[in-house]
Amino acid sequence: MFESCLCNKIYKKIDEKDIKFLNEMLGCERVFTGDNISEDFCHDELNTVRAYPEVLIDVLSTEEISKIMKYACGKDIPVVVRGSGTGLVGSSVPIHGGIMLNMTKMNKILELDFDNLTLTVEPGVLLMEISKFAEDNDLFYPPDPGEISATIGGNISTNAGGMRAVKYGVTRDYVLGLELVLPNGDILEVGGKVVKDSSGYSIQDLVCGSEGTLAIITKAILKLLPLPKKTVSLLVPFPNLEAAIGTVPKIIKAKIIPTAIEFMQREVIIAAEEYLGKKFPDNSADAYLLLTFDGNSKEEIEKDYNSVAEICLQEGAYDAYITDTSERKEAVWSARKTFLEAVKASTTEMDECDVVVPRNKVAEFINFTQGLQDEFKIRIRSFGHAGDGNLHIYILRDDLDEKTWEEKLSSVFNKMYSKAELLGGLVSGEHGIGYAKKEFLSMQYGEAYMNLMLNIKMAFDPKNILNPGKICQG
Repeated sequence: MFESCLCNKIYKKIDEKDIKFLNEMLGCERVFTGDNISEDFCHDELNTVRAYPEVLIDVLSTEEISKIMKYACGKDIPVVVRGSGTGLVGSSVPIHGGIMLNMTKMNKILELDFDNLTLTVEPGVLLMEISKFAEDNDLFYPPDPGEISATIGGNISTNAGGMRAVKYGVTRDYVLGLELVLPNGDILEVGGKVVKDSSGYSIQDLVCGSEGTLAIITKAILKLLPLPKKTVSLLVPFPNLEAAIGTVPKIIKAKIIPTAIEFMQREVIIAAEEYLGKKFPDNSADAYLLLTFDGNSKEEIEKDYNSVAEICLQEGAYDAYITDTSERKEAVWSARKTFLEAVKASTTEMDECDVVVPRNKVAEFINFTQGLQDEFKIRIRSFGHAGDGNLHIYILRDDLDEKTWEEKLSSVFNKMYSKAELLGGLVSGEHGIGYAKKEFLSMQYGEAYMNLMLNIKMAFDPKNILNPGKICQG
């Protein structure tokens, strides 16, 4: 019912009066238009969705954002929030033009509360800065998406997961409170430094994963944990990907929960070696599991990784290499964290499917994608979080012409998402829906679910000015 009015809305175009207002309020040195807007702001990391904002603003405070939103709401100007731009589904691309708020200068760590084990930050603080700050204080922020240069605001907006999700959960599990600016400019605080909360609807949980469509995050209170004293990784080569991934349910069934369980193909490792200009510890096998274990004693960790190594060898692994020195860890994890960039550098264009399936269905899904590669004569590369069933499947264009590429990509995506649903999986494990994956969300959930999402959007944003055209809007 609401979808038609949301999709067909005509927004006000920015004019000289709007620019004058913004310049007078903020100063012209932080308001950019036309050729003064860098090309970086018209796309995200994957670069498949492109559109320029009419005006780009470097914002510095909650109060500024509130004033901008009140003005935009009164004038029917669309607003999109932007962090580091590391997304992959076009969530931060301003497809209707309007105003883009660059949050990267709101980058202060505001408070570390040792009594409550919380860290209060602005949304532009980078994930790697949060991780380092916590570790420098003998504390631990567990969410670990592969892109550590992402902002915490972006992580919250996509409910980012990452490699440690199998043991520690995802970003939503570590957000205790938020300061928000609503689309009408009102400032709202939700949650706080409390361990539990049954005080009505959880607004902060709705905002986590909403991809900037419901409210603008201007402050976050994050939960921290004591820093594990020991960490060891295990690199396990297998004869094929099916054997590697098929081992994961047996590890979980043995009641051993590693910090991370990653799977990777030899082709992706070689791409990473070429991209980084340095060798991976081993590239002779067709497939690998990379597991990490953490704890507070060497004995505790040794017991776990020895048990896992034994399971892997029983399932046909060639060996199990312990990476317990900083040099070995760096060699392995630097490669793993550049897989996306390495795959991207190996082709002319690519798109990604980041479905999540039950852990015991990962092998079946990966085998299915390998069949699609042969069926459509198109390169498909994969890696991901075998421990939580979140798969990153990349379809590569190489030298295909535009028409053939679009036809093959559409067919491959339709088959992948249908297969994921058949296996009990979902459209996205951590990268979100944004603009690029809307049709697949609608296909999976149907009219009743989508109407519920649209009603939530309308409750927060009745004028539909905040990041319009994303997630649930056609």
